[in-house]
Amino acid sequence: MSTPAGRPSPPAAPLVTGSGAGEKGLKGGALGLVSSVAIGLASTAPAYSLAATLGIIVAGVGLQAPIITILGFVPMLLIAYAYKELNASDPDCGTTFTWAARAFGPRTGWMGGWGIVVADIIVMANLAQIAGIYGFRLFGLDSLAENKTWTTLAGVAWIIVMTAICYIGIEISAALQRWLLTIEVVMLVVLSVTALVKVYGSNPPATALHVSGSWFNPFSVTSTGAFTAGILAAVFIYWGWDTAVSVNEETADSARTPGRAAVISTVLLLAIYALVSTSAQAFAGVGTDGIGLGNPDNEGDVLSGLGGAVFGDQGVGWFLTKLLIFMVLTSSAASTQTTILPTARTTFSMAAHKAIPRQFARVHPRHLTPTWSTVGMGIASIAFYVLLTLISDNVLSDSIASVGLGIAFYYGLTGFACVWYYRRVLTRSAKDFVFKGLFPALGGLMLLYFFCYAAFDVYAQPDYGTTTIDLPLFGETGGVTVIGIGALLIGAVLMTVQWAVQGSWFRAPDVPVSVADPADAP
Repeated sequence: MSTPAGRPSPPAAPLVTGSGAGEKGLKGGALGLVSSVAIGLASTAPAYSLAATLGIIVAGVGLQAPIITILGFVPMLLIAYAYKELNASDPDCGTTFTWAARAFGPRTGWMGGWGIVVADIIVMANLAQIAGIYGFRLFGLDSLAENKTWTTLAGVAWIIVMTAICYIGIEISAALQRWLLTIEVVMLVVLSVTALVKVYGSNPPATALHVSGSWFNPFSVTSTGAFTAGILAAVFIYWGWDTAVSVNEETADSARTPGRAAVISTVLLLAIYALVSTSAQAFAGVGTDGIGLGNPDNEGDVLSGLGGAVFGDQGVGWFLTKLLIFMVLTSSAASTQTTILPTARTTFSMAAHKAIPRQFARVHPRHLTPTWSTVGMGIASIAFYVLLTLISDNVLSDSIASVGLGIAFYYGLTGFACVWYYRRVLTRSAKDFVFKGLFPALGGLMLLYFFCYAAFDVYAQPDYGTTTIDLPLFGETGGVTVIGIGALLIGAVLMTVQWAVQGSWFRAPDVPVSVADPADAP
């Protein structure tokens, strides 16, 4: 076939010929440890996560916000070790989908993959909205930043741009992430140090509080519900480091580097979040007026007002304030890109293993990136974002809160899969017991508790969040629970449809449903 000008047409994107790790046709060896860590960090969008979540944590637990932020690190680190150990045995870009299938069977694996997909599509809506709003604010177009139509159009444009970058190649994506992440981390450190200097200077702001040891005492949080909701919100700000593992088949030394990058990413995030949450609280306090972190008007974005108060609005201060806005913009944009990466590779792996339609296993002949999976992720994200925007801002807000349930679901499942898969080697050595058994089990149990308590108690309360839905048999239920649990149940329905239409994965999965043999386990 030729083009009208007579030139040969480019070859169609081929379907992969192998479904095992490293056999899917992706560009192997494209990423090193530094790039993997950068992708893992950028995926969490530290600036965006803090801007959108710190106020929510403060509203629930007050002055104990710093310790809640720190404690969110614990289950993340434990699950990061589960990822590290499972990746050492099977560096498959499907991650939870493949590993849960090996441990518990094809249906559990399918739902694990769906957990990744649904959490990423939901969060893309908020990432796109933040990118759109901050893009206008950067240029002083506040009226457009408050206009739903214009922010939606800008958000859709960001999704399209970042989808195109992911489509072009993993190396370009990684290079962009390194630059965006550098700006982000430098600005967060500058903001934190400047805030602390002013707090302890000769002319501190009226809201200033000196750092106190009581801020780091979790037992000062008197409400179990507030503590649980705070931890789940804190888990959200750490979420995303697993992107470093989802690109394992494109990473040099795929069995070791992605797992190391995941652990390193979580530790670096702990340092960033501890510094920023402590300094922000010391400067702004937890009051409900002005720049106070407890002000409901600042709950969705604590960094904009804080930046102007810390840096000032004249000269260099004005420039730094604008740079801070740019940083949150790039943070949400970078996370938009790195949210597309793992979801596209999850669906790509599911298609390669015949768990979803094979078209999603197509690879670009030149860029060596997933084609249908990448574009499909972009289209699904745009459709979901526009739909929720048209329905209601309240539904969009509650959908973002529900992401924590999806995160806890597939992270916790990964922890349990690690323990079950390696159960025959746990007594081989103390190291195996701790890193293949104890840590993943504790992480899984923590996330299971947070999932159940949040979904069926905290989030289910009619007065939680901004929407209430009257369910048959259950009565009035908080919209966050309905959206979060409902999204997972939709996956069960889609799995049943896939089983009926193309059931080869469920009848004879092409990954061995087995456990690690002591002679072969790393």
